[in-house]
Amino acid sequence: MESNARNAPKRRWRDYQTASGRRPVKEFISSLTDDEAAAVAAAMKDIRQNGHVNAHHLRGDIYEVIASSSNKAFRVLYATEGKQDQILLALNGITKKTRTVPGQEIRLAERRLRDWRTRSHQSP
Repeated sequence: MESNARNAPKRRWRDYQTASGRRPVKEFISSLTDDEAAAVAAAMKDIRQNGHVNAHHLRGDIYEVIASSSNKAFRVLYATEGKQDQILLALNGITKKTRTVPGQEIRLAERRLRDWRTRSHQSP
């Protein structure tokens, strides 16, 4: 098992950036209190280190990681990219208000993923 861990690709988080340079997930995390942002960062670190073990598959290429802080919960919707799924692309961040992710939030993540894929494969 140890050799598998050594051979596994090193995962890293990237956040979706719009064509105009906005970074919606970074803006979302910046809007949180320090404790809330730390909880989100810890949950994201867990996914980076352990893969999808503590994530939930929503549909298609979209997954969610849930973080909790005091009496609030937060979700970061993401997809994996790269030849070995080593890039964890944060697409959308929301405050958890319901048991399930609202459809419009998943659709927003899917639109952002399509946009990122289209723009990342264009030549400069």
